[in-house]
Amino acid sequence: MSARRRRTSPGGVLLAALASVGTAVLVLPLVALLVATPWSALPTLMADPAVLQALRLSLLTAGSATLVALVLGVPLAWVLAHDDLRGAWLLRALVTVPLVLPPVVGGVALLLLLGRRGLLGGALDTWFGVTVPFTSVAVVLAQVFVSLPFLVLSVEGALRGADRRRALAAQTLGASPAYVLRRVTLPTVAPGVAAGAALCFTRALGEFGATVTFAGSFPGTTRTMPLAVYQAMDSAPEQAVAMSVLLLLLSVAVLVALRGRWLGGLPGAHAVRSGRVPR
Repeated sequence: MSARRRRTSPGGVLLAALASVGTAVLVLPLVALLVATPWSALPTLMADPAVLQALRLSLLTAGSATLVALVLGVPLAWVLAHDDLRGAWLLRALVTVPLVLPPVVGGVALLLLLGRRGLLGGALDTWFGVTVPFTSVAVVLAQVFVSLPFLVLSVEGALRGADRRRALAAQTLGASPAYVLRRVTLPTVAPGVAAGAALCFTRALGEFGATVTFAGSFPGTTRTMPLAVYQAMDSAPEQAVAMSVLLLLLSVAVLVALRGRWLGGLPGAHAVRSGRVPR
């Protein structure tokens, strides 16, 4: 009787109703996109050279941004996972800032740093003749800026949930921190690294605001798929819808390919799976 009351209690009904509304907020826009998709014309629309060019650039830059994020983000996550680091809370806050910062503000910040009159860009231009803004490199840097926190936080969560006894044993035997991270810790937290890389890649693939501000929208150089979608909304709306569906399918495919493994990168997931949930 008590179980039935819990299932039909007003509070439970309210929570279920709110959960349904929350699901609808997330799902209905995607349903509308799929309904509006011109499926019969999709192959023709996708075969457009401009679309293929934007898709190729998006995959290349998002892949490059993910590689850069792996090289920089895994050591950063390793540092954050050590609670004995003084000022770790401040470093974690700085890492998290791009998650809450409007992407266009990130683009302005990158422009002020690496533009020809920027904090570092002026020196690069004067001394080496290197101009970063409005190039493919600028696209990668913008994607790294907005997507790196996803990888860092996922890997940090996996590191915190991992069994540290093997790492401690290796350190006791004289292994260096770099060796322990590469040969002992990373194989243990590989699902978390894969999760972070997948989230990083999909976020980079969909980046718009920082890219258009810092890199512009030049065909073949900086016009990625999101920028091409925006460009096509006025002149070719059906093509914009088709490209949007393609981006959606690519993002979903990456997450589905990982299946449940991406949960391993989230803080507390290890404890939940093992049943050792802190109380």
